[in-house]
Amino acid sequence: MTTEQTKRLKEILNHFEGQEIIVVGDIMLDHFIKGTVSRISPEAPVPVVDVKKEFFVAGGAGNVAVNLAALGAKPVLVSVVGQDLGGEMLKGFLRDKKVNIYGVTEDPDRPTTQKIRVMAEQQQIVRFDRESKKTISPSVSAQCMKSFELAIKTAKGVILSDYGKGMLSDHNIQTIVDMCRKHKIPVCVDPKIDNFKKYKNITCMTPNTKEAWEGAGDSPKQGEEAIVKLGNKILKMLDADSILITRSADGMSLFEKGNEKPITIKATAREVYDVTGAGDTVISVFTLALAAGAKLSEAAVLANYAAGIVVEKSGTATATREEIEGVLK
Repeated sequence: MTTEQTKRLKEILNHFEGQEIIVVGDIMLDHFIKGTVSRISPEAPVPVVDVKKEFFVAGGAGNVAVNLAALGAKPVLVSVVGQDLGGEMLKGFLRDKKVNIYGVTEDPDRPTTQKIRVMAEQQQIVRFDRESKKTISPSVSAQCMKSFELAIKTAKGVILSDYGKGMLSDHNIQTIVDMCRKHKIPVCVDPKIDNFKKYKNITCMTPNTKEAWEGAGDSPKQGEEAIVKLGNKILKMLDADSILITRSADGMSLFEKGNEKPITIKATAREVYDVTGAGDTVISVFTLALAAGAKLSEAAVLANYAAGIVVEKSGTATATREEIEGVLK
């Protein structure tokens, strides 16, 4: 990368501060119970975990919002929680992380999505899920969309973070995309396979390789030529401005409308410690960069550097502007 390119990326980073980004999607409370194992239970052939540490973080679309806040943006979250302790804890955590939650609606008929993980050292012993995958009710949906319509008046970008828990209905997806196009602001999608083909006319989708193959309805194939065909197929299928396929150790490939040949960006991580939440970081930095005036290719490069930072950290991590600037060469 040239000195001028590095300077340009740093300028974009400096414009992250205060950018208002709306995150619409499924939020969840991630509950971690960590400890050690030294014996098997006398009651059943299962390990006994001696608990040493227990904590809660925001997951799903909530982690996307936390990533944005860590980068200096002003995230506005539009989502649903239950009227329960998990919902109160999740909202409290998000407030502490400087996430605007006025668009988070309580639904008395569904639980707050929770993932409870029991860990021994770095090994997951068991996970408990508490959730509903039903599409949110028309009344709750109307409240959420009212919040979205208010927020979009001052927003510079929108992220749809789909974890398949019912927030992103067909109607909501179409309404959000149409409004983003009307306001001329970028709308980027982290997809769930069930809704993959519904995200038409978007600015960008950021699937990983597995999601891209499944979303396109194809069986995985090896080689660069196969990836090029895959990316162009999805680009045409969704009539999107761009597709950013994240490829783990092989970096990322950016496909842009009107350009048959993708831009492939090499991975930057020196050592992959934990990929948890890396996708949330990618879409956060990518969308925020577009809001700050970056070209698609510049946004992809910054997102790639940010992903390289978070995979070297343990757990659901975030990257800061200072960290990204520190690795720019």
